[in-house]
Amino acid sequence: MKIRTRFAPSPTGYMHIGNLRTALYAYLIAKHEGGDFLLRIEDTDKNREVEGAIDVIYKSLKLANITHDEGPDKEGAVGPYVQSERVKAGIYMEYAKKLVESGKAYYCFCDEERLNSLKREVNGEMISMYDKHCLSLSKEEVEKNLREGKPFVIRQNNPTTGKTKFTDVIYGEIEVDNSELDDMVLIKSDGYPTYNFANVIDDHLMGITHVVRGNEYLSSTPKYNRLYEAFGWEVPIYIHCPPITDENHKKLSKRSGSASFEDLVNKGYLTECIVNFVALLGWSPSENVEIFSLDEMIKIFDYKRISKSPAVFDIVKLNWMNGEYIKKMDFNEYLKFAMPEIDKIIFKNYDKNKIANFVKTRIENFLDIGEKVKFFEKIDDYDIELYENKKNKLTIEESKNILNDILPTLENIDDYSNDNLFEILSKYSGDKNIKLGKLMWPIRIALSGLMSTPAGATEIMDVIGKEETISRIKTAIEKLK
Repeated sequence: MKIRTRFAPSPTGYMHIGNLRTALYAYLIAKHEGGDFLLRIEDTDKNREVEGAIDVIYKSLKLANITHDEGPDKEGAVGPYVQSERVKAGIYMEYAKKLVESGKAYYCFCDEERLNSLKREVNGEMISMYDKHCLSLSKEEVEKNLREGKPFVIRQNNPTTGKTKFTDVIYGEIEVDNSELDDMVLIKSDGYPTYNFANVIDDHLMGITHVVRGNEYLSSTPKYNRLYEAFGWEVPIYIHCPPITDENHKKLSKRSGSASFEDLVNKGYLTECIVNFVALLGWSPSENVEIFSLDEMIKIFDYKRISKSPAVFDIVKLNWMNGEYIKKMDFNEYLKFAMPEIDKIIFKNYDKNKIANFVKTRIENFLDIGEKVKFFEKIDDYDIELYENKKNKLTIEESKNILNDILPTLENIDDYSNDNLFEILSKYSGDKNIKLGKLMWPIRIALSGLMSTPAGATEIMDVIGKEETISRIKTAIEKLK
């Protein structure tokens, strides 16, 4: 049997991290077995549809390098792949009528007032359980209502006794009392199918073997199973993924600021890193490895290793992982991301490639660059206590003396390359019997105004040049008087 999975998003806005994980897992399951991965657009809820959302879906999948084999833009043998187009083809109504004919579904003509009267409060929440009122209508009554154009829906006819059970790969065997199963609507009054009904019809007709979705759909799955059984169709393998929470164990939402793929990309995270990180939100490989490419994931992905425990979106771990990806980047590729950030801050005619190289192994995010390199352009006001260094047993007064003493030497150097400067200052420290670290500390503070910098003193001088170096050293001496 060839594995076939699908990603079936609704065009309702941004690509939530949970949706990205569903797409990724479905893709990995199919590709691990050499199967097919389909994209299907579920646009039956026109009230929630957002303009441009379909483009967001395509763009997000492309950025994540998750490539579908069939979809709206890659027609296969089981299209169309957009549900509204399948509505026009009459697919859902055809199958709903088959259920009516077999007694597994029925027409319901109840108006809103009657449906509202069925609502009741349970544990502070209003719920509605349909009472099968229209199931008792005779065939003649139904036909009369249809002839008169009376609005209707088609409902699933679920049993009220016995139990329904199904098996999920992650959660095991689940059994529910049929008395808990509402006669859910299959076809709405506008002729469109509900998500639940269209899902089952499309998955069967498209040959989907493994259904990957969030665990919020566990409660609906018994109804799906009863539909499969009503048609005499084979039930697919269910893989319900655990919820994703924030650090406070609350559902990850747009309000948390990191709920969408687009948010993370805009915040300076590499797409490869995001995909890697998302893969680990609920799944773990058999080997103790956390960083791997998409191709490596395809080889090792085993969906049976998905956990049922909620997955915590750990921003600290994401930052660490992004830093590791940045470290491994080809330098020219790295510059494509780093240079725009440097250009926002550095306007002087400096070697920006050198500045970019200084921070490559010292950042976790490209948006960190500006703060780390802005001293090259201009030194912010700083406290002279920075010149005191207990490790080097250095006082503020000693720092001032070192700067005064080293200034003539720096003024007499013409070659301001890092290697030459380091050689001269190393010799100077030996001649003066000063530890090199003790000598470099006040120079670096004078050049940057910072406790910590991505480059050493001579590396900074190499970039800013002789004139700026002498100017900053003199300004520091004045500050220390």
